[in-house]
Amino acid sequence: MKIYILYAVVGNPPFIRYQYLSKEDQSFAEKIFKKHNLPFTKHTNAWVPFIIASLSMLKPGGRLAMVIPSEILHVLHAQSLRYFVGQQCKRIIIVDPEEIWFEGTLQGAVLFLAEKKQNVNEHTTGLGIIQTVGKSFLEQSPSVYFDKTNFINGKTVEGKWTRALLTKKELDVFDGIASKVDVHRFTDIAKVDVGLVTGANKFFLVDDDTIQKYNLEKWSHPMFGRSQHCPGILYDARQHQENSEQGLPSNFLWFDVSDISELPQHVLEYIHMGEEDNLHTRYKCRIRKPWFKVPSVYSTSIGLLKRAHNMPRLIYNEIEAYTTDTAYRITTRNVNAKKLVYCFINSFTALSSELEGRHYGGGVLELVPSEIERLYIPVPRKTRVAMKSLDKMIRTQSANDVLAHQDSKILADLGLSNNEITCMQNSWSRLRNRRQRISSKTNQSRSQN
Repeated sequence: MKIYILYAVVGNPPFIRYQYLSKEDQSFAEKIFKKHNLPFTKHTNAWVPFIIASLSMLKPGGRLAMVIPSEILHVLHAQSLRYFVGQQCKRIIIVDPEEIWFEGTLQGAVLFLAEKKQNVNEHTTGLGIIQTVGKSFLEQSPSVYFDKTNFINGKTVEGKWTRALLTKKELDVFDGIASKVDVHRFTDIAKVDVGLVTGANKFFLVDDDTIQKYNLEKWSHPMFGRSQHCPGILYDARQHQENSEQGLPSNFLWFDVSDISELPQHVLEYIHMGEEDNLHTRYKCRIRKPWFKVPSVYSTSIGLLKRAHNMPRLIYNEIEAYTTDTAYRITTRNVNAKKLVYCFINSFTALSSELEGRHYGGGVLELVPSEIERLYIPVPRKTRVAMKSLDKMIRTQSANDVLAHQDSKILADLGLSNNEITCMQNSWSRLRNRRQRISSKTNQSRSQN
């Protein structure tokens, strides 16, 4: 068997999820991870082991250039790759375009450049991100970028690469705020758990008409699980009533019995309808007994939707409604629930969400529990909570205006200067615009109007 040592590797690897690979290719991908003692996950994509293998064949001092998905910066399944690159490479560059290069797709792509170390003990210069509009970057020799890019090391190479999207000044301000006494990691002040996993949302989450039609009032409980259900930060009786009047599926059916014989005939008819649709054969339904009884049913005083357009927000669950697995159940530790919900809305936490979360086609921000646990939340002792006014503001004003208002209270109460607050606002706005593919020209026009 020949082993090739390459001076340079250039390519555009396939973007194919692991589950769509052939059995042979799946096995080959796993072997690549195993060969380099890297954690493997079946959530991986073909381009990840492709780059690992390419780097392993590259000679010391050699260079690699690949067109790959922009999610290299943040997606969890690429953490093994980011670690391997940081271990193997001296200098790493991401050419990050403002626009989508490939027409007719939602897949953002970047140009990934790397220079391999001469030996494993050589110092890693770090990661640099070059943000560009169009393809004017092609006019420069890659050597210029390797020689003149501002590289960032440390935390940037160790974990997600999103920190490299910030300037040194922005990172200094961000890390300075994170070190303050009244700033906490989310995991230190709250616990995150997934919402209810029904296995058949259309059956278990229904509108008022369905409740009345099948006489299911006794088994009906209020619920929310989408931004449409709660456009503010308060889920109360008034919001639930509005959802009901709009015909939204705002009721959760919990048949809390041990055996089907305990249910009356009209409920049995409804359950039989579900069985006619083969709902009881779905994986989440068939692994529980009885299939129609959803497990782990409890509510918490705070909810958090899994996905957000501009910024994530906590929701104060005043009526103890249940939430589906499109939201998380949050339980506080040594902090008032209302205060946590109120203080969560600020530019520093919004920026922390951009750095810790991930996004795909369409630009929606998504957070999983491990990412939520890493968020930074300022909870200044002297900050006064005004829930109803903030709720109204979120429903009626722009995200920029809401954050500016909150920053003047929360971040100011931390002792931040106006320049530091402005720095966080501008940093968040830039990363949010990048995620949503809002061009710099469009953003400049918006700010002038």
